[in-house]
Amino acid sequence: MQKPIEILDHAIKTKRPDFHSRLNRGLTDFEIAKLEDKFHFILPYDLKELYKWKNGQSENCFDTFISNSMFMPLENVFESKHCSDAMIGSDFEIENWWNENWFPIFHDGGGNHICYDDEGTFTEGRGQILEFWHADNDRNVIFPNLLSFLESIAKFYAITEAEDFDGHQEYCIQSPEGFPKRFIVE
Repeated sequence: MQKPIEILDHAIKTKRPDFHSRLNRGLTDFEIAKLEDKFHFILPYDLKELYKWKNGQSENCFDTFISNSMFMPLENVFESKHCSDAMIGSDFEIENWWNENWFPIFHDGGGNHICYDDEGTFTEGRGQILEFWHADNDRNVIFPNLLSFLESIAKFYAITEAEDFDGHQEYCIQSPEGFPKRFIVE
């Protein structure tokens, strides 16, 4: 996990230095544990490693990190997850409209998220990355795990020229072979 994070960090620092400076410093193990205690969630190991690198982007930074989405600070992840979990069975009546095993780690500002799935909903691939669309019923699994997701982002940054980053466009990354896996909830 550490090597892809180092590669990604270098690529962002090189290609988007202003954006890199607006990423929040990483959290310590103690800070993560405090948030886990506060919200009663346990963060999977690989997700902890991501948040030890950077704690999302600053609240006044609206630049796109990847796929038209911003990187959420961990406290916001837990708050959003807590609110969404509470709507299961009431506002979210359809099974897997939202799932209590999902951690929203990126958001587009309009209620849509890229989530870490700690259960492996639909595929049994625990730790997979999926898309949650608040108004649509497709739940696409876009990467088999966080590692491949971060490697793809790092590769995208490595092959994209610095002048092609403006911070407000959709930066599309390539899913690995066999992905995305498409699922509809009804």
